[in-house]
Amino acid sequence: MEWLNEPDDTWYANCSFFKAPVRNVFPSETLRLHQVFALITSDKYKSITEELRAITNVKEARKFKANRFDYVTLSGTFEKRSDNNLLKHSNLLTIDFDHLENLQELRTQLLNDEYFETEMLFISPSGDGLKWIIRIDVSEVTHSEYFTAVANYIKHNYNIEVDQSGKDVSRACFLPYDPTAFLHKRHQAL
Repeated sequence: MEWLNEPDDTWYANCSFFKAPVRNVFPSETLRLHQVFALITSDKYKSITEELRAITNVKEARKFKANRFDYVTLSGTFEKRSDNNLLKHSNLLTIDFDHLENLQELRTQLLNDEYFETEMLFISPSGDGLKWIIRIDVSEVTHSEYFTAVANYIKHNYNIEVDQSGKDVSRACFLPYDPTAFLHKRHQAL
């Protein structure tokens, strides 16, 4: 994994973009990471994110999110959203942290993690979680094996259990509004 330390490597991470609802499993376009970041930091999802965060009933909130939020598959491009229809892996892994009490503290720790460089980091649609996107190398280890290793790393170093749903390569990542989202500089100039 020598690319982890290369300061100026040109690398493009492509993912599939899907229009809401989540039952729509056919992508409408392919986006690069800086385009996903632009959507999250723009006002496009501001009102819908605020609406979701105002819903107090957990079941209602889950249904609202599934029906109203556009989403991406950050781990790759797909013909159809299912693990069997992966066209090309992006070498990205999304780690979900849910129901955090120390969101800003963890955000700072992840951005300064000594082993994994953050490609993108943003607050989840619910407002009490984080989505941490890191680079992996699936040429040597499968997506699922990488996920397990990173989950163990997080448990060992941060004493936090991560959402196990991220082990699916076709996992949907809903796009919220987060003007404070972080994007690694290597993706910003593309």
